Formats: sequence, C-alpha cells, structure tokens
Amino acid sequence: MNRWFRFNQLWQLIIALFLEIIREPGVLFWGILFPILMSLGLGLAFTKKADVIRKVAIINNIEKSGTGSDNTVVADFLQKNCEKNSSEEKGTWQWKYIKKDEKLGNSIFLFYEMGWDEAVKLLKRGTINVLLLGLNSSFEYHFDPMNPDAQLTYLKLSSIIGQGEILPLKSNSEIKPLTVTGTRYIDFLVPGLITMGVMMSCMWGISYGIIEKRSKKLLRRLVATPMKKSHFLIALITVRITMNFIESLVLFLFALFAFKMTIQGDISALIIMFLAGNIAFAGIAVFVSSHTSNTEVGNGLINFVVFPMMVLSGIFFSYQNFPEWSIPVIKNLPLTMLTDGIRSIFNEGAGYHEVAMPILILLATGVIFFSAGLKIFKWH
Repeated sequence: MNRWFRFNQLWQLIIALFLEIIREPGVLFWGILFPILMSLGLGLAFTKKADVIRKVAIINNIEKSGTGSDNTVVADFLQKNCEKNSSEEKGTWQWKYIKKDEKLGNSIFLFYEMGWDEAVKLLKRGTINVLLLGLNSSFEYHFDPMNPDAQLTYLKLSSIIGQGEILPLKSNSEIKPLTVTGTRYIDFLVPGLITMGVMMSCMWGISYGIIEKRSKKLLRRLVATPMKKSHFLIALITVRITMNFIESLVLFLFALFAFKMTIQGDISALIIMFLAGNIAFAGIAVFVSSHTSNTEVGNGLINFVVFPMMVLSGIFFSYQNFPEWSIPVIKNLPLTMLTDGIRSIFNEGAGYHEVAMPILILLATGVIFFSAGLKIFKWH
C-alpha cells in the first residue's frame, strides 16, 4: 500500500510538470518547432545538391602588372562550349557551362568577366574562388592553394578547358598561387568571430541577465528606488559594450601575432562600425527581454534571434552557399551587415564611404528596438 502510494505521488508529479510545460506555448515552440526550423536552415546550406555551382572569374585585364591580357584560348572555349547569358544586369554571370555527371551530380560553372581588382575583392568575400587569365595561346589559374574548394574547382575546370581544340593543360597552363593580403580563410573567419561575439555577448549578457533577474524577483526590488529604468538599461549596455571591445581586441591581437593579420581599411571607421553593431544588438537584446520573466521562454527568444543569423550571416562560410533567392534577405540581417562591413574594412581597405549606410542602418535598428523595449519594459 505504501509502495503504491509513493508511485501515485510520483505519477501525479509527472503529470503536473508535464501540464506545466504544455500550458506554455512558447516552450513547445522553442523545444519542438524551432529545432526543426534550424535543421531546415542547415540542410539548405550543407545537404548535398544534385547540381553544384562553381563561380569563376575571367580576367579581362591585369591592373597589377600594367599589361593587358588576351583571352584567346578562354574566349574560344566560351564561344564554342558555353551558354551566354542574355541578361545585362550588373553582377550576373556572362557564361555558363554544365559538366554532367550522373553519379556525382552535375557541376555548373558560372563565368564572370571582370577586372583583376574586382575579382580579388569577390575572392575575399567568398563569392568566387578561382581566377582564370588568358595569355595569348595559354592561360593561368589563380587561386588560394590552401582552399580545398578552390582546388576542386581548378581540377574540374582544368579537365574541361584542355580538351578538343583547346590546348593541353600541362603544356599551356600555369597555376599562380594567390598571395594577396586578405584572401586566407583566417582573414575571412576572424571578422566573423568578432561580430558573432558581439551578438552573443549582447543577447545573452543583456537579455538573459535581465530575464533571470526578473524571474528571481530581483528587479522588483528596484521599483522602490528613484532610479529610472532607462538609466538601468543604459548602464547594462555600457558595461556590455566595454566588455565586447576588450574581448574583440584580445581576439584581434591574437590573430595579429599568430597569423600576421592586418587591418587594411580605416581604423576609425572600424571602431564606429563596431559601436554601431553593439548598439544594434543591445537594442534588440533590451526589446527581447523587456517583458518575459520565464527563463525558458527567454532562452527560446534569444535563440530565435541568435542561431538563424549565426548560420545564415556568413560567419564560418560564405552565405553564397544558400539559394540565390535567399541572399537579398540574408544581406539585410543585422549580423550580415555588421560582418560584411567589418570584413570589408579588414580585408578590402574600406573606409567611411563603403560602410556609411550599414552604420546608419545598425544605429537606427538599435535606437528603434531600444525605444520599443523601454516602452514595454516591466520590472516584474
């Protein structure tokens, strides 16, 4: 009888806790639906596709050497074997070649005709990974030899341009490893890690801290004080921005000494861009944490903001891997604008002119979300 009574108590406790969970719609969403959405997003980027798109730049001049290039060999291949794009929209490919493979999937090569400087800039952004240069009756491949995707693109492309009437690869082509500053993967990664650190620090340091204090009734005690809530929130943001600056500086100094990484652009523009990103995510953090006192719901809200941008915004890999229809949306995400702006200053020598618009958008985002969060903020 005593054993049955204890079992009944355990069963009733299990039912009570289960009902407590299912009565909170937010918990069900973050615990069940959100992981499904995350797996869908990751699947779009990493799942093997039937057709693999590889983008190649065809250099029509060489500013670095002061000599013009003659793409006779490459032009002959494009004219005879490739499909020409009828669209004249800026930034679109000019030629397309499809290498069919029923077992491994088709390889679609998109060729962009451009100058050397523009091609190097797109290489740094991860849009392309191989540069093809024609020189009279021969041609050269320029790519980062440490980039495995660039190597694979070269191997596949060299097996195509080198057949039929095109001169053989071994005797008439040359590989030119790129040593341009800012093209290494570490140059791509460090700015992304800095911006991701800003987002994570603001969202968890500010949002979760406020929610946790509210859930423990700590904020309730502050209501009786003459302190304004705006002063309380601004103090939190100031401390967090200071910590973000220190953490980012340490990361950069490590990259500087360990990998000889440099800042090619305007340092003052970099600092203002960094502050604008902090303000944007601090404002979002205040808005997210302004009302809820449930730590589980707050955890889900923070993950809803953090994880999609961490996956989509090009932190660890270029967002060009995602479908083309999604790229305009991804570019307008706060983390994407911050990452692209800081990465352009680090690797492309950008200044105020190039990052002015992202700075204004990030500042406006922070002010709008902070104002909305302040208006609906509750102490308990």
